[in-house]
Amino acid sequence: MNPESDSPTAHRHFLLYKPYGYLSQFVSAFGREARKKRFLGELYDFPDGTMAIGRLDEDSEGLLLLTTDGRVSETIRSRHVEKEYYVQADGLVTDEALARLRAGVDISIQGVGYRTGPCQARRLPEVPALPPRARPVRDDRHGPTSWLSLTLTEGKFRQVRKMTAAVGFPTLRLVRVRIGAHGLAGLLPGGVREVPDPAAS
Repeated sequence: MNPESDSPTAHRHFLLYKPYGYLSQFVSAFGREARKKRFLGELYDFPDGTMAIGRLDEDSEGLLLLTTDGRVSETIRSRHVEKEYYVQADGLVTDEALARLRAGVDISIQGVGYRTGPCQARRLPEVPALPPRARPVRDDRHGPTSWLSLTLTEGKFRQVRKMTAAVGFPTLRLVRVRIGAHGLAGLLPGGVREVPDPAAS
C-alpha cells in the first residue's frame, strides 16, 4: 500500500459485506496463502492505503468498516463501539446459556484464560433474512439449530465462536450485522458502499 495523504479531506471510508471464504486483508506475506486464499481487493477497486478496521474470520461473514485514515481506525478501535452478530448455533439454546453469555464466560485467547465482559444475548424470533452462504450450513436433518443476536463491545480473536462453544452450543454460521450506527442494510455479499467518516457517527 502507498502512504496515505496528509490531507484529512482526501481520506475515504467504506462499508463492505464480507462474503464467506475471504480473509479480512488485502495481501499476504506468505506465498502459499497468497495463492490459495481470497482477499478484499478482489471485491472492489479500493484506493491505496485502505485498511480494515477490525477483522472477521475467513469463515465468518458480514460488515467490515474500511478506511484510508489510520486515525479513524484507531479512534473506532479505542472506543467501546457495539458490534452485533447474528449467530446460528448448533442445538436449541437454553435460557441458562443465554444468561451465561450475558454475564460473561471463560474462554482462551492464544492459550491464555480470558473472561468475556457482559454482553447482550437474545434469541431471534425467526430465521433472519440473510443471503445463502457460499458453502451451505448443514441442514436440520443433523439436528435443530438456533439463531441468536449477540452484541459485544469487545473483539477478541474468534470470541463469539468461543463464547457459544463455552456454553455448549457451537457456532455454525456467524454474520456481523452492525458496527455502531452502521448496518448491512442495502448490501449483499461482496457489496461496498462509500460513507462519511464513521468515527463521527
